[in-house]
Amino acid sequence: MWETLKRAFKLKELRKRIWITLILFVLFRLGTYIPVPGIDRTAVQGLIQKGGFLALLDLFSGGGFGNFSIFALSVIPYINASIILQLLTAVIPSLEALAKEGGEEGQKKMAAYTRQLTILLAALQAFSVIIMFKNYLVSNSILLKIVILMSLIAGSYIVLWLGEIMTDKGIGNGVSLIIFAGIVSRIPVGFVEMRQLYTANSLSIASMIGEALGMLVLFVAVIYAYQAERRIPVQYAKRIVGRKVYGGQSTYIPLRLVQAGVLPIIFAVSVMMFPVTIGQFWPNSWFNLHIAKPYFGSPTGLWYNIIYFGLIVFFTYFYTELTYDPIQLSEDLRKYGGFIPGIRPGKPTAEYIASVLNKIVLPTSIFLGLVAVIPNLIFRKMAVTAFVFGGTSILIIIGVALETMQEIEAYLLMRHYKGFLK
Repeated sequence: MWETLKRAFKLKELRKRIWITLILFVLFRLGTYIPVPGIDRTAVQGLIQKGGFLALLDLFSGGGFGNFSIFALSVIPYINASIILQLLTAVIPSLEALAKEGGEEGQKKMAAYTRQLTILLAALQAFSVIIMFKNYLVSNSILLKIVILMSLIAGSYIVLWLGEIMTDKGIGNGVSLIIFAGIVSRIPVGFVEMRQLYTANSLSIASMIGEALGMLVLFVAVIYAYQAERRIPVQYAKRIVGRKVYGGQSTYIPLRLVQAGVLPIIFAVSVMMFPVTIGQFWPNSWFNLHIAKPYFGSPTGLWYNIIYFGLIVFFTYFYTELTYDPIQLSEDLRKYGGFIPGIRPGKPTAEYIASVLNKIVLPTSIFLGLVAVIPNLIFRKMAVTAFVFGGTSILIIIGVALETMQEIEAYLLMRHYKGFLK
């Protein structure tokens, strides 16, 4: 890894992208300390210390929610907007055609729809936050509530803008990197809390050592899962063009165990936050008291983790379907004279690839779900620590780090080939 980074800084273009990414990280961190006026932040931080939905939101915003900054909502509205559009694309033919066949113009339209929906959801979540903390406002004036509402909406859009710049001009996926930066920034807070628990005799040395060893095993297992792949052998037939012979080589189709990367985890967390956000509009309603709070309000609760596990499995399957199209893959193989040994081209090849995908996605999705929920249940008595050192945080940190390093290596490989051809 260190050798890759050293080689990356030797390339001017890649070095520029890395510096842009780091500068945008700094801007994001500065934004988490720009306060929204008119609220008692000490009371907000006290509520976050109790754990639950607010502690998870604070983790994803990198402490921005605890500071009640303009970046308090972070990228949550954008992620929810992306989920809604992805689901609509799967069921509305016109959107599906726009996404798949619209080319660059179609991608621009989809991006515009996502931004518009992001603003709408940011307004919805900002309004729910005002209702949630109405007793902690310095005054009950309409003007103050409008200022808070507009500040949170603007902050959410600025975070989206930073993420898009990071994706286009920097290195890696901007939105994932912003969540990554937020989680990493909360790790020192987790260590401070563990020290306080140890001082208060609520946590023993043996427990800390056991948890450290468990996290080490978890790290190794997650890295192995992200790096592992199932290789389908492919043989290309020989072709004679004039006096030259083309093809005839053997290769393989690499099917990663974790096809969608970290997106299923991020999307599952965002979906779990949504019912609680809706419930804030009607705090005493049947929905909030019997659905939102019991099932979605406590990230260390049993029912929360059961639903969370199911969503991770669903989104893992969902994004694998979007990433790999077995029919298109079999057609591409036939077009270029490739075939899987022992499998007839066409429909049998597509069915074989689909069966292999199903065999690797099921155990992988169950593994990711267990990694996400088991640490939450183990750390359930340590509010903030449960999220900082939980399975969700570990999956996101490792997934984003590996994907970013792979993109850096791809840049290096591409640059090497260009130099070779010249």
